[in-house]
Amino acid sequence: MINFIGTYECKADAKGRFMMPVSLKKQLAPVLQDGFVLKRAVFQPCLELYPMVEWNAMMTRINKLNRFNKKNNDFIRRFTAGVKTVEIDANGRLLIPKDLIQIAGISKELTVSSAINIIEIWDKQQYEKAIDDATVDFASLAEEVMGDDTTDDLLS
Repeated sequence: MINFIGTYECKADAKGRFMMPVSLKKQLAPVLQDGFVLKRAVFQPCLELYPMVEWNAMMTRINKLNRFNKKNNDFIRRFTAGVKTVEIDANGRLLIPKDLIQIAGISKELTVSSAINIIEIWDKQQYEKAIDDATVDFASLAEEVMGDDTTDDLLS
């Protein structure tokens, strides 16, 4: 399993390309040759960059859903809506397709943030707002998610 670390500020050019931060590019080195999948996030106004190995693992899980269940079919359609395969070019740049730039509201300044096994790509202002909004409730959320005695198994 991949575990990315870090949050980085970047600038996108007029075509929607941004230079992948060197530290993050080093972390991506083992999966760079396989490419990536870029998609809209489920819960936040950002994009998610999946290394192909992580995307394939997610698709294996989703492929187990019964497609004759309408909710499952609706979920699959929405989860995969707008999905694009992307690569980091020889110059270390990632091109964000125009439709995904619009969906995520990304402007020239963006934030690239690790989210364990995927990378989130945000408009810088929206990222800062999401972090500020979450700060108030983070202690309660941390207690609820990680404070249960049954999570001890997860931490060992």
